[in-house]
Amino acid sequence: MTDTPTDQPTRRAGGAVVPVLAFAGITVAVMQTLLVPVIKDLPQLLDTAPSDATWVLTSTLLSGAVATPIMGRLGDLYGKRRMLVTSLAVMVAGALLSAVTSDLLTMIAGRTLQGFAMGAIPLGIGLMRDMLPRERLGSAMALMSSSIGVGGGLALPAAALVAQHTDWHTLFYGAAGLGVLAIALTLAVVPESPLRAAGTFDLPGALGLSAGLVLLLLPVTKGSDWGWTSGTTLGLFAAAVVVLLLWGLMELRVKAPLVDLRTTARREVLLTNLASIMVGVSFYVVSLVLPQLLQLPTATGYGLGRSMVVAGLCVAPLGLTMMFTAPVYARLSARYGPRTTLIIGLLVIAVGYAGGLGLMQAAWQTVVTSVVLGAGIGLAYSSLPALIVGAVPASETGAANGLNTLMRSIGTSVSSAVVGMVLANTADQVGGVAVPTMHGFRISFLIATAAVAAGLALALFLPRRRPSDKPQLRASSEEDANLERAEEALRGFTGRVTDAGGAPVARARVTLIDRHGRHAGATLSAADGSYVLAVPAGGPYVLAARAAGHAPLASSATHAGDDRPVEVDLSLPGETVTA
Repeated sequence: MTDTPTDQPTRRAGGAVVPVLAFAGITVAVMQTLLVPVIKDLPQLLDTAPSDATWVLTSTLLSGAVATPIMGRLGDLYGKRRMLVTSLAVMVAGALLSAVTSDLLTMIAGRTLQGFAMGAIPLGIGLMRDMLPRERLGSAMALMSSSIGVGGGLALPAAALVAQHTDWHTLFYGAAGLGVLAIALTLAVVPESPLRAAGTFDLPGALGLSAGLVLLLLPVTKGSDWGWTSGTTLGLFAAAVVVLLLWGLMELRVKAPLVDLRTTARREVLLTNLASIMVGVSFYVVSLVLPQLLQLPTATGYGLGRSMVVAGLCVAPLGLTMMFTAPVYARLSARYGPRTTLIIGLLVIAVGYAGGLGLMQAAWQTVVTSVVLGAGIGLAYSSLPALIVGAVPASETGAANGLNTLMRSIGTSVSSAVVGMVLANTADQVGGVAVPTMHGFRISFLIATAAVAAGLALALFLPRRRPSDKPQLRASSEEDANLERAEEALRGFTGRVTDAGGAPVARARVTLIDRHGRHAGATLSAADGSYVLAVPAGGPYVLAARAAGHAPLASSATHAGDDRPVEVDLSLPGETVTA
């Protein structure tokens, strides 16, 4: 798959683009923790059983997991800003639906629609790659990637404050308002990316992946209610394995797959996605443990007896630190590379959890733990999109980052299930109520530490790449950006477009056609007539050039598929063509 730019500037973005996209990411992340303050009250609020009330949370998780890779691919094909706005609009519709109901099924439908917004984060990262100069890209992607933690951390105290003093449906009206504001800002400030991937949308692949993810995540999230060894749980896990294997075989045979599994199997992409699962596990443990510890009554002997709002404020530094880590990440990554920065982040997370085992006796200690973990998770989250972007073609950025975001979501889902099981099995029964114990909290922290250790092992096997391996170019026009993208691809055709007298022809359109007669890429020549076109694979191609005032030209050339560019100069015929 290759880039097919339009005639618009490829990377010309104002200074407000990054904060607007980050705000969109934070708005989406708010949906993840919106109902945390009222979780224990949901059965009463919805007049249903506790096991049924959990579907209000599970539905958002499932729809987000399904939508993330699909919206990423749709963004690559039809426009990332268009799909970003669509994701936010679906979220707003879902929030408004939930705001006007206390019926369980209607609430689940609204929460399902809200989950579709999770695709906004990889779409935002893709827009940044397409528009921003390299010197701004690192910190911008770091902020966008961390927005899921920032939004979740900041939403917790705000949602607690709202839930304590107003009707709980106000939470959804507030989320809808944030979504409308994010849509308006995106339309006003963020230009559409001109990059398009070749091919069509893989509908069978989308349906297959959706079915596989639902079959996998449903028992993960409901296993505690159904029983981990029940026939339903084990049957769904087995069905997930079968469906995902069949889906993978199908995707390998499709010319334009939803997820390019060959790219995904590359060492850097595969290890980064596996490490993302571990980072997701470590991120969610602290979000589950500290609020409960803070709100447990002091009569337990270890609870800190704080209100819902104070508990949210104590955990809020987790998100704030992640946000402020973005510029730190940019400097570390520029000097040492995203691999080393990921390793540093994982080490900081390990220190945070190891220290947190002994810092559970006072509220200020939970703040310290939140700050340390926020710094580590911020560095780790910021490194992940940079590793993915550096390993995949520009035309696959949306889908690849969508899959990486999905891996993080799987990590948080596994974390929620495992920690929930641990806390339930170690709880004390007091007056018929299960009360989490300090022993359970510490086991949860140890589980997070083990996940970080596994992530660290995976990160150490990532290929080393020095920041100096790629030139630090600044793309200020479409021509410069095309050259930069081709250098990132490290293989393709290069040369100059000239007229019959040898003078350079600027803004000549050069189109790449493969052996099957299919469009494989396009670009415009620069002011000096130079062009660069990345190739998706080795083989014979036809390069067709045309420009105003000149007859078109077609030239055949073959590329070996290695990292060496093939030089092909294109001399347009002298006769002119009337428009």
